[in-house]
Amino acid sequence: MSFLPAELYRTIERSMPITCVDFVPVRDGADGLEVGLILRASPFGEVWCHLGGRILYGETVSDALRRHASETLAVALDLPADPQPAFVYQWFPDDLRPHDGGDYGRDPRKHAIGLSFVVKVAGPPSPRNEAIDFSYFSVDALPKPLWPGAGQLLARLISRPGS
Repeated sequence: MSFLPAELYRTIERSMPITCVDFVPVRDGADGLEVGLILRASPFGEVWCHLGGRILYGETVSDALRRHASETLAVALDLPADPQPAFVYQWFPDDLRPHDGGDYGRDPRKHAIGLSFVVKVAGPPSPRNEAIDFSYFSVDALPKPLWPGAGQLLARLISRPGS
């Protein structure tokens, strides 16, 4: 597994969809289920959002989930060998965004297909790299601003527990 040179990766992003893992840590809070989100710099300014990123060539889905959890929060995930997504969510730049009434997230950098998971983390999250901060929030009191489309993704994931 390796990273591509930045210019080549930008060309690929402009040419084809990128397969990613999207995930949301959850825990039982005093008032019910809580979701973990990171605060990060983005094309939309500092926003709260789910975690994740692209799957590297030769990397399994579970390895991609574990890598992103480790790189972003320094935590481990307890996953089966072949985890299956709770939902598949699509992200589009504004100029490619379908107008068919479907629910899609916004990402000005690329068209991405997000295999989306609800996970539990082992250990206390320690934000690093792209994560400026991390916190758990009640599903009824999500922070603002959220990455455009992240609220819809969270609603779909939380309505499908047990992934």
